[in-house]
Formats: sequence, C-alpha cells, structure tokens
Amino acid sequence: MNTGNHTDTSMPLTVTDVQDLADGIRGFTLAQPDGTALPAFTAGSHVKVQTPSGSVRKYSLCSNPFELDTYRIAVKREDGGQGGSLSMHQQLKVGDTLPTSAPDNAFPMAENARSHLFIAGGIGITPMLAMIQSLEHEDLGVPWKLIYLSRDAAYTAFVHDLKAYGRRVTVHHDHGDPANSFDLWPALEKPAVGQHVYCCGPRPLMEAVRDMTGHWSAKQVHFESFAEGGEVKPDDKPFTVQLASSGKSFEVPVGRSILATLREHGLDTPSSCESGTCGTCRTRLLEGEVDHRDMVLMPEEMDTQIMICVSRAKSDRLVIDL
Repeated sequence: MNTGNHTDTSMPLTVTDVQDLADGIRGFTLAQPDGTALPAFTAGSHVKVQTPSGSVRKYSLCSNPFELDTYRIAVKREDGGQGGSLSMHQQLKVGDTLPTSAPDNAFPMAENARSHLFIAGGIGITPMLAMIQSLEHEDLGVPWKLIYLSRDAAYTAFVHDLKAYGRRVTVHHDHGDPANSFDLWPALEKPAVGQHVYCCGPRPLMEAVRDMTGHWSAKQVHFESFAEGGEVKPDDKPFTVQLASSGKSFEVPVGRSILATLREHGLDTPSSCESGTCGTCRTRLLEGEVDHRDMVLMPEEMDTQIMICVSRAKSDRLVIDL
C-alpha cells in the first residue's frame, strides 16, 4: 500500500540493458549499482520510476520474482502522452541511473487458486509474464492459460518467450478491425471451481471482461490498469470535493484526480494501484453524483462509494467521508 511514500523513488538503479521488444515497446533491465540483490517482489508487482522528463510513472515488473539480480520493465511509447514514456525511449540508455521505488503489488495472484486464466491486451502482458514465470518456477502443478491480444505481430512483445509454453498460450491479432476481435465468451461462460481470471490491458478490454464475468464471484476476477489517475475525457470539468470531517473544500481540476488534489493539500490517504482496480482508496460518498471510472464497485455500491484515485463528479460538488 502506498501512503506517505506514494512518489518515493529513492532507490537509484542502473540501466544494464535496453532492448526493442516490439514496435513502440522498449525493455529496460535494472540492477543495483553495486550488484547486490534487489528487494524481493511477488508476481504482479510494479515499481514507480522517475523518468528522464521528471514525471513519475508506474511499470509492472515482468522479470522472474525468484531472480533478484535484476528487474525488468517494458515501456510502451505514448506519443500523445505527457512525455514520461517518450523520455524513457529517447533518453534512457545503458549506464544511466533510474530513480526507482520499492516494489508494490496491487495485482497479486490468488494463493488458493486451482487454475489461472490470464487475459492480456498489448502492453498488459507485462505482469502476466512474472505470474507465469512464478508458476513455472514453483512447479506446483497449478494449470494456467494465457490469452494475449494485440493489433498485429509487430506490436506484440515477448511473443518468442511465450512460444516455449506451447498450447497454454493463445496469441490473437485483430489487425485493428473490431470484426476480428477474439471471442472471450467460451473461456468465461462457465466459471471453473477455484479458477481465477486476471485481465490487464486497454480499458475496452477490461470492461468487456468485467461484463462477461458478471456471473463470477468478484473475488475470482482481478484487473490491473496503467492509467494512473484516470484518462481525461472531452467533457471533463472541474468540480469541488468537500471533506465531511473538517468542512474544507478543494477544487479538483481537469486532468487531476481527487486523490492527487487531496495530497497537494496535505491529506495522505491510503492508495495502491491509483488506477481504479484494487479498491484500496475506496471512500464513502455522502453527497453528489459520481462519474465512476473504477473496475471495482458493484452497481449497488455506486450511490454510496467512490474510488478517489480515478472517479470524478457529474455534479458540481462531492462530499466524501474524510
């Protein structure tokens, strides 16, 4: 859980290798400057790094959790973003220092699962790689399958690594045509006893999986998103958030989350994923109409709860129980 150290990138790591993994996706290998072991992590963990542009970004660790001599991350170049990924692609080179946080896990594997189904879209493959390597290393005999969806082969990272797992991996390219989308329903229609589903990728994919797993137990379906703070939409507008305990009000501008706004004013509320998928920042809603953008709340909870890391207001003001 992130509390006071939500932007802590005080662990300086050295870039020891840089590789182009696919069109627009670059892999970086990181190590301690003195070669000592890195902090342990579990599959599904991420680190935050201070990019050469100065912005802090979150990246899943896609390396084997049992091999702590290096960390490996993969960065998708976002040409229309705020410059963090662009600076990683254009400026970061072997020998450079990358300020990095300790690993945090908002997307862990279920320890009691009888089987695992991984559904990855594009760069969403990264946490799945660590999960698969962890399962294979421990050799517990727990079955798993991966469905990996991407636009075409040129944009598909790690596909050669995944070929080693044979028929347990399905790779599908839609070539940008919705008519060629992979049909996930046969894999999700009938929940298997003890099976857990993990989905990471673009928002439309995660929403489709959420819709198709509505009849599953919520405890068996897990989501991870890289859109920290939520994506800006054309009709977004500023609004006011009021704290019930003190009566203080703050304006939440377009492009900034409630969570980030509160932190700017000295309130450090618990969070972890900061992308609306883990539920750590769940807060009671007392007044106002919410534009819910999380992947956690059930319909019956939406009138009384809000995920302050991503959700915004439809009304001019929200009153929350803080």
